[in-house]
Amino acid sequence: MIAEPQPLTEITQEALRLLYRELGLVNTIRFLNQFTTGFGNYTAERRSLLENQTIDEALADLHRYQARRTPRQQDLPRRTSAGADQG
Repeated sequence: MIAEPQPLTEITQEALRLLYRELGLVNTIRFLNQFTTGFGNYTAERRSLLENQTIDEALADLHRYQARRTPRQQDLPRRTSAGADQG
């Protein structure tokens, strides 16, 4: 049996309905945001921002940032309860 291809708009609408039903609104939006295209020229902007910065300076900036930020829940180590995997 050969299925007739659906128009792309119908496929998109059905996919969005399935995502919304299975993931909910917030997670559907989070998932779709992975695929949005940005704007500007990332390579040129990166070069202009970092052209006078050494790797040591960049690492120092990173370490300062990490020291002052509050970790998100997903950044924390996962706790396992003792005996959870025992039958």
